[in-house]
Amino acid sequence: MNSNNEVAEALKSVAQELQSTLAQIQSVTTQLSEISITLDALSNQDPEKPVYRAIGSLLLEVEDRNSVKDDLESSMNALQEHMDRLSSRENDLRKKYDELVTAYETQ
Repeated sequence: MNSNNEVAEALKSVAQELQSTLAQIQSVTTQLSEISITLDALSNQDPEKPVYRAIGSLLLEVEDRNSVKDDLESSMNALQEHMDRLSSRENDLRKKYDELVTAYETQ
């Protein structure tokens, strides 16, 4: 990058991508928290009481609690993998941002 303009544009681009990544991390964190709370509630609920699952705009009673638990755990694992990728991307973007700031300041 030869000019301050090019570095400034790259900084702007990286900052926007970093902001988007941070928003995604916040969203995934919220989803992980909700699933964790749901799994805790499911494990603490009296096995004699019914469990319901939202399907579309309906709540339907679930016959097999283990399948619900398995689905929730699967979703949690997938979200955690996604979170790991997002965190890695965030670290890469922060490093790139710092490098660009240094390049901008030294020009």
